[in-house]
Amino acid sequence: MNDNVNIPELMADIGARARAAAADLATASAERKHAALIGAAEAVWAQRNEIFEANQKDMAFGESKGLSPAMLDRLKLDEDRLRGIVDGLRAIAEQADPVGEILAEWDQPSGLNIQRVRTPLGVIGVIGVIYESRPNVTADAGALCVKAGNAVVLRGGSESFHSSSALHACLQEGLRSAGLPEDAIQLVPTRDRAAVQEMLTMTDTIDVIVPRGGKGLVGLVQREARVPVFAHLEGIVHIYIDAAADPEKVLKVVLNAKTRRTGICGAAECLLIHRDVAQTLGQGVLRALVDAGVEVRADAALSAVPGTIPATEEDWGREYLDMIIAARQVDSVDDAIAHIRQYGSNHTDCILTEDAAAAQTFMNRLDSAIVMHNASTQFADGGEFGMGAEIGIATGKMHARGPVGAAQLTSFKYLVRGDGTVRG
Repeated sequence: MNDNVNIPELMADIGARARAAAADLATASAERKHAALIGAAEAVWAQRNEIFEANQKDMAFGESKGLSPAMLDRLKLDEDRLRGIVDGLRAIAEQADPVGEILAEWDQPSGLNIQRVRTPLGVIGVIGVIYESRPNVTADAGALCVKAGNAVVLRGGSESFHSSSALHACLQEGLRSAGLPEDAIQLVPTRDRAAVQEMLTMTDTIDVIVPRGGKGLVGLVQREARVPVFAHLEGIVHIYIDAAADPEKVLKVVLNAKTRRTGICGAAECLLIHRDVAQTLGQGVLRALVDAGVEVRADAALSAVPGTIPATEEDWGREYLDMIIAARQVDSVDDAIAHIRQYGSNHTDCILTEDAAAAQTFMNRLDSAIVMHNASTQFADGGEFGMGAEIGIATGKMHARGPVGAAQLTSFKYLVRGDGTVRG
């Protein structure tokens, strides 16, 4: 569309329409929401050629902007990835509807019956999602919000503008086919960054903002939002190789965690290696990473491995999202925990060990949203957690933490029933 529009007027109109749609969606039956998501999945597959054409425009735009290979990989849609989007929509559709679920129920001596029941956020909920590059977020976020009974205002990255628009059209087709308001899922129809600034202050119409992207985007949202924020910070993901780690598991997990997809937030960014195995298992892992094409930035204790380069202080606490990893020797599990507390982002951290006590110490003492034992950090994903998809991974400590699925996009209210009951 023409970007020479009145952004405050545009966003006010989008917000008002989202609020009106949310009132209908909040009481929509589970069957209609299911039908909307199945309809959207069918539309995505039926319109895959149009979606691929739109994605090619975005890829060309991204290349002209000089996006890194990892960022272009985030942006790219192929048949397998589109099938993943379709499968994700279907998985969300088939999940139990969270709205109306009775979380707890009890009777009081006063004669009151009290239930705590899931509701959309804000009862009539509108969620704003601001994200970069990855077009699949359009489908995931739209579907999860609808499943949880919330309307959603999506503002995708400029790089994914055409892909997101094509996917958004499919989501709206699903809503129409199920008799639900199209305005329940709206995509901001401009690349103008002023729309982001406007969303951050829409306290009358948006209940919560979910930023999904790099440090710059999340920092901007946290600094300037007047709307509550579910923070999704950097994925500064650590793997600690303990003295009691199994070599075969270590090699398998570390290579997968770093190289499977480097541009996702669950990709490993720093290896911490216990000194007792640093010159044996540790060196073998670093050699395997170098052989796989990873640039290994090693501290002095690990720098004997051919092909590594010296790490600097700037390499600790850094999210590369590329074929680069930092590596450091540590003296103990406590030393590893201290490093992660200093340099981590409370996203995802992992211990590789056969020592149950060391694993328990690591998992108990770290406050990351996701803490893993003997598993690739690439599993830090709502789909892999059985949520169908995620709107992001929240690293804050209030309300939602870790993968944010449909259930995490709800609040609750208390239903209190009496029989002419009065308080003495």
